[in-house]
Amino acid sequence: MGFSIMAAVPDTDKVYPLLGRAHDSLSLTENPAYNISYPTYLGAKFDASTTNLSYLIPPPEQMESLEPLELLVSFLSPITPTSTLRQSIPASYMTVEVKGQFNVNVYVDINGQWVSGNRGSQIVWELAQQQLGESDQGLKTWKIRRETELLLSEDRDQAEWGTLHFTAPSDLRHESGISGRIRPRFARTGTLQNEVDHDFRGIMQEEPIFAFAKSFNLSSSNVASDSVMFSFALIQEPVTQFASARGLTFMRPLWASWFSSATSLLQFHYLDYKTAASLASNYSAQLAIDAHRSGSDDYVDIVALTARQVMGATVFSGTPDDPILFLKEISSNGNFQTIDVIFPSFPFFLYTNPRWLAYLLEPLIEHMLSGQYPNKYAMHDLGTHFPNATGHADGRDEYMPVEECGNILIMGLALVNSLIYDTSAAAGSVWSSLGSSSFDPNPATSAFSLRNLETRDGVFGLDDSWGGSTKGLKQAQKWVTKSYRLWKQWTSYLIEFSLRPHFQLSTDDFAGPLELQTNLALKGILGIKAMSQIAETIDNKEDAKHYKNISDVYVSKWEEYGISRDGSHAKLAYHWYGSWTTLYNLYADTLLCFHLEGSSSSAAPDLRHGGQEPLIPSEGHHHHQPPSHKTGFVSQSVYKIQSSWYDAVRQKYGLPLDSRHLYTKSDWEFFAAAVTAKPVRSEILQSVAKWLNETTTDRPFTDLYETEGTGGWPGAHFMARPVTGGHFAFLTLDKACGGKAMDGLAFLNDDLDEGKGKAESENAEL
Repeated sequence: MGFSIMAAVPDTDKVYPLLGRAHDSLSLTENPAYNISYPTYLGAKFDASTTNLSYLIPPPEQMESLEPLELLVSFLSPITPTSTLRQSIPASYMTVEVKGQFNVNVYVDINGQWVSGNRGSQIVWELAQQQLGESDQGLKTWKIRRETELLLSEDRDQAEWGTLHFTAPSDLRHESGISGRIRPRFARTGTLQNEVDHDFRGIMQEEPIFAFAKSFNLSSSNVASDSVMFSFALIQEPVTQFASARGLTFMRPLWASWFSSATSLLQFHYLDYKTAASLASNYSAQLAIDAHRSGSDDYVDIVALTARQVMGATVFSGTPDDPILFLKEISSNGNFQTIDVIFPSFPFFLYTNPRWLAYLLEPLIEHMLSGQYPNKYAMHDLGTHFPNATGHADGRDEYMPVEECGNILIMGLALVNSLIYDTSAAAGSVWSSLGSSSFDPNPATSAFSLRNLETRDGVFGLDDSWGGSTKGLKQAQKWVTKSYRLWKQWTSYLIEFSLRPHFQLSTDDFAGPLELQTNLALKGILGIKAMSQIAETIDNKEDAKHYKNISDVYVSKWEEYGISRDGSHAKLAYHWYGSWTTLYNLYADTLLCFHLEGSSSSAAPDLRHGGQEPLIPSEGHHHHQPPSHKTGFVSQSVYKIQSSWYDAVRQKYGLPLDSRHLYTKSDWEFFAAAVTAKPVRSEILQSVAKWLNETTTDRPFTDLYETEGTGGWPGAHFMARPVTGGHFAFLTLDKACGGKAMDGLAFLNDDLDEGKGKAESENAEL
């Protein structure tokens, strides 16, 4: 996208490019009356919602005794877990702050690449102005769009419909026109002409740009600092099309339920800056505290880098009665609402605002409940390419049946668990307990509506509480009951096919299909176990017992067939001796609190649904046998051997995915590391941090990279994908099970504590 920021110091011939490539236009001018100079760049600081870029600009020669001027460019894309209304607004802020004793002019422009991925697209534009209430203040906005919008289509992962709104205070200078004229003129004069070029044309045809300029008069004022704020918004209506229960529907943005027009929305957004910044700051500060406690300073940076990337792949839609959150699988293939992309991201949503996870699952459940998907297993995605959730009526979506059934059942129980807590300290998200605890028992309405927005501490538009002792179980029952037959349907599939997964893909489809995948089988078995507790939620004791018995037997058989002959690690596949795998699906065993349970039942499964018989080892083969009495669902021994194995196979930049390659997935690294001994967890975290600092990848945060060499891409260039929400795995686990999940993993550190005690005893004797 074309985006440039420059600063010019009056009474000098110097112009300072700050961001973008404005200097490309400046350098084309023959005999320019300006000198292209460069500021001192002090670096960037960031948190979950904000990125700040800092510069120093030297004083004019005649004022060389003065200190350099400090200039800060601050970008804010607020993450507001207490306000879904604000989170639904597709807009961001940019603030330019200056501090010094001499004057400076600041220039900002954008071009048409913001509204199309095709540089040959024809665009149109206008400048609109509006007053802010009865005051003399106002706003002016550049509105840019394609001349012929291609509704609900994309080019190079970029939307080809919608209008970009670039807004600034009305007292700023403005100008649109040819980049090669406007930028040099500003460099020479320090101002703009307040003119609008009406010669509509192509994006790179005499490149039209849309600029604002602000003069900061600091030398003649007692105020040594000043600032100006801009906003950027992409307004689309509809935002997607969705094969809902009522048929293929153009979906409106959620914000349209509260604001009558884009103008009123953007006015609210602009004036709401202080509130939005405060809410976002609260989230970022809490995230930093929790991440430091859970990991290290490096972990603070990793999750801060991750948060906006996750939300950047989403768009809120629906109505307050039935909110929906749509998600795009960015860069890998553009699939719409991919279940196995939501799954790795879901630790972020559980930590930040679990209701957003419910809104992600809602369109999948609605579509499959309506009968538009013919298969008995959970669908892979809602549509081949975002923004078209047209479904797969032929049932020929990407074939990951065990993967997707396991994923959605695990997420379903995680969502139920997030609703049920007694005290705010026991909530899975810090922000869940805020707000009223009223409950609507009407079975026809959504269990998670936004009809009861609140005003608290003078702040309008805040969500009510999520779950809790008063309404949490009721919400969970209302939600599960509505779609219970689907949950049973997916579980029945897992009973038949998860213990011995046939030749199929897992979520790591780039690695190819494989039969009898150990990690995939574990996910399916955990899905069956999850269903037993989903059934308990609605007091269906018969189903709960049925699914528990089956999962207990299956997990014992899985431990026999998935563990290597020497009992040192999990194999990639049951029949692939000498292989190994990162057993990242073990994370769900802890997240769902199964590891806190006592001895497993040895009852045989009820196979009335036509399920497979459990695997029976052939005579003469010796398999790792699980202990006859164990704590938890998956044996503690599995946790221990995997923790030790990861320590042994870790590479320079992290933990490889499995024995086939040296590449890894960062989301699965955090899933796996979350359930290891403390030193192993720390080592994997530091390896990922090292990779971030040294990798040769130069695009938005990738989740697929090589653990050796330069840490580059292994072929596929994944970038900006929401799966990085898996980096929040540590944080979510810290708060799971009423805050007791990590206590249940204390056995992983027993040997460490024993060794430490022995060393202290020996030192005392000396």
